Amino acid sequence: MMRIYADNAATTKMSNTAIQAMLPYMAEIYGNPSSLYTIGQEAKEALENARARVAKCIGAEPREIIFTSGGSEADNQAIVSAAKSGERRGKKHIISTAFEHHAVLHTLKKLEKEQGFEVTLLDVHANGIVTAEEVANAIREDTCLVTVMFANNEIGTVQPIAEIGAVCREKGVLFHTDAVQAAGHTTIDVKAQNIDMLSISAHKFHGPKGAGVLYAKKGIPLVNLIEGGAQERGKRAGTENVPAIMGLAAALEEATANIAAYEAKMIPLRDRLIAGLSEIPYGELNGDREHRLPGTVNFCFEGIEGESLLLLLDDKGVSASSGSACTSGSLDPSHVLLAIGRPHEVAHGSLRLSFGEDVTVEEIDYTIEAVKEVVAYLRGMSPFWRDLESGKRPHIFAK
Repeated sequence: MMRIYADNAATTKMSNTAIQAMLPYMAEIYGNPSSLYTIGQEAKEALENARARVAKCIGAEPREIIFTSGGSEADNQAIVSAAKSGERRGKKHIISTAFEHHAVLHTLKKLEKEQGFEVTLLDVHANGIVTAEEVANAIREDTCLVTVMFANNEIGTVQPIAEIGAVCREKGVLFHTDAVQAAGHTTIDVKAQNIDMLSISAHKFHGPKGAGVLYAKKGIPLVNLIEGGAQERGKRAGTENVPAIMGLAAALEEATANIAAYEAKMIPLRDRLIAGLSEIPYGELNGDREHRLPGTVNFCFEGIEGESLLLLLDDKGVSASSGSACTSGSLDPSHVLLAIGRPHEVAHGSLRLSFGEDVTVEEIDYTIEAVKEVVAYLRGMSPFWRDLESGKRPHIFAK
């Protein structure tokens, strides 16, 4: 039986490049970068070299890079910083979307509840896209921040980031994007795409867990989430995780350099997967067919419960998910699928498949057949499905 890992949107296997980049800073150059003696200064030099390399990958300047513990921390610091800056100018309105990652949504909810901010969550079209025009129409005189994710973590749709950023730049509003799913998988240029702040996480592009980046354009005042030291230009206290940062820089460099080859391989395989799964009756792709990440596909199937689908796929050797890894313990339907208009009864039965660049045609075809078999098996034992087939309940999707 094949063993196929199809949950790269949750986390990726560390690359050998990242592992080898980390090893010297665990065993040899292990000094504290804030120390003045030689081994500490060697670590400091490596840290600043990594900062410059990361900056180059996204078109930024080294001093605009703050190392964090991951995407969630970077999201929090970006949003809180923009909110505080806006508050000082009497601006307490923030615009986001209804299908953001919870690191964004929960931070916005806290600002509403505890500090009196007003948040506008834009509706998302059925194709999983928000337009720049909709953002422009929502901006008010008291808007201090727009935060729209680069690529959705569940359905993989990619937003018109450059156009949204241009609108924000014209209106004088800060623009943040959660690019955790996008970094290393599609081209990012913060200057060309009009991005003021951006969040990424190493373990989404074959780097280590627990390492991330906040890009903040020069001149944007940042609020400290962690106090206690002068690290990261005084914006993030605590001894830097030099081994993880070296792994992050190496992995991002490698992924960024290979984006063209990655897309050339993955897009045809992704489309092959979509075509195969589209043969299953009463199922539909979630999100736009074209404007999506090269390796991520998300489907809903009528009459299917997501947990059973995942467990039976695992029995067949396919490791998949039904949505965000951060909410895998929740019994509620995906807020992302509800945001694009899926009803509760099918939002519970979603399947996310996210492949890495080592996937083969044979693995794609095996996955398609495994999903077909499991869906047929589950429907065969489902009273709800029998009601659909007998006409007692109406079908949602076309056959």
